[in-house]
Amino acid sequence: MRPDSIVCVTAQRTSWRALRPWLPVAALLLLAACASSPQRREATYKTSHSMLADLPARAPSAASAGTANDVLFRAIALVGTPYHWGGNTPQGGFDCSGLVDYVYRNAADILLPHSSRQIAAMDRGHNVHRMTRLVSGDLVFFGSHGTVSHVGVYVGKGRFVHAPNSGGTVRLDDIDGPYWRDHFEFGKRLLD
Repeated sequence: MRPDSIVCVTAQRTSWRALRPWLPVAALLLLAACASSPQRREATYKTSHSMLADLPARAPSAASAGTANDVLFRAIALVGTPYHWGGNTPQGGFDCSGLVDYVYRNAADILLPHSSRQIAAMDRGHNVHRMTRLVSGDLVFFGSHGTVSHVGVYVGKGRFVHAPNSGGTVRLDDIDGPYWRDHFEFGKRLLD
């Protein structure tokens, strides 16, 4: 053994001996930390901030409530499906009008045009001009200056399902969030 390695081993033994009396204290501190009440953690998921979330849920008439539920379940089940311009199937992805057409065709046997403007202009159903008057299953239209450029399905409690943009996915958003509130044009009730 070389002389410098003996000095190193001796120094390690000396430092270990100096720390030895503190081990029980360190163990007690560690146990105390484990036994203390857990710290409150911030939520890692996005919560809804919709002002409409506190309003009572509004459903369509009793005659169409079952169909409205089918529409909602189909729409919500498609959340996460990729956006694809012109798309109208879960396998191929959706654009906004393709999504609402797919949902209404399969859940309510209602065929819709493949353009948000054409859907908005349909004579069928009646228009709802206030967000607070929307019911689950209503179509919701967005745009600017009276020109419709986007459509989604209102699910209730201030939320709607839509296929918003290229590179995104079908998602659930607050209808009265900063962008959507400013671009809301009207709703359309097809199920009553």
